[in-house]
Amino acid sequence: MSEETARSRVLVVGATGRLGGSLVRASLAAGHPTFALIRPHHFALPDSAPLKPLAAAGATILKGSLDDYPSLLEAVRQVDVVICAVPTKHALEQKPLIRAIKEAGCVKRFIPAEFGVDHTKVQICDMDHGFYEKKAEIRRLIESEDIPHTYIYCNFLMRYLLPSLVQPGLDAPPRDEVTIFGGGDTKGIFVEEGDVAKFTVCTIEDPRTLNMTLYLRPPGNIYSLNELVSLWETKINKCLKKIHITEEQLLKNIQNAPFPLKMDLIFIYSAFVKGDHTYFEIDSRSEGTQLYPDVKYTTVSEYLDTLV
Repeated sequence: MSEETARSRVLVVGATGRLGGSLVRASLAAGHPTFALIRPHHFALPDSAPLKPLAAAGATILKGSLDDYPSLLEAVRQVDVVICAVPTKHALEQKPLIRAIKEAGCVKRFIPAEFGVDHTKVQICDMDHGFYEKKAEIRRLIESEDIPHTYIYCNFLMRYLLPSLVQPGLDAPPRDEVTIFGGGDTKGIFVEEGDVAKFTVCTIEDPRTLNMTLYLRPPGNIYSLNELVSLWETKINKCLKKIHITEEQLLKNIQNAPFPLKMDLIFIYSAFVKGDHTYFEIDSRSEGTQLYPDVKYTTVSEYLDTLV
């Protein structure tokens, strides 16, 4: 393959996580030489279990970590694009990664561990227990260092809250009664992990998304709680008893709830009462399904079919 047609070389940090693994597979499927940065302790596990699927898929495994700067710099120097998929609680650990990207000087695009909700739009920053400030600090650092970047916001991953039909504490959708938070008409967004990865990889060589934000708002995945419940009732052919929790009561429940239930309720309040996923307009040029109409994605209805 000539230099002109060579695909960008991609490093995925956090590759042993669920989203990270999906990013590795999507990158490889798109024809990118793909590297996975793996922490040393994984190599000591019997049969190196977390590494096998990545290596079998065709990824190049690199030993290193965010707290081992020389290994980080060595990994970054081998690639054109860096994608980070560490959990939000570890967001600040991206600081040495940004330093390595700056020092290496070869990275054409950094996709940080943003994903989730656009923290510049959330209306609950006074009650999120610092959850979004970590991401905001990283975003400020990326921009102050003039790191070429793309931010990806998918709102909720389908594996979060949707398996219980947004009923904290349940591990499957209800069959008898269901709680509706707030008025039930405010819409949230769910995107399946593998689809987030596919849309993310689409941006890698797309000049339209350089130093831009990509929102994922798939038309079949934007639902209010009332719509979700109605869809589920249709699928199980049964009408559920509705329990309505007012905004005032939800705020009291949040105040009294222990962790991690407290954070689940906060995110429900953010999405389905305050409308933090959908209250603001976005340009069609910054929405994933508009930019990449050929990407097939799992709809909420299709996902719920697997739970019936």
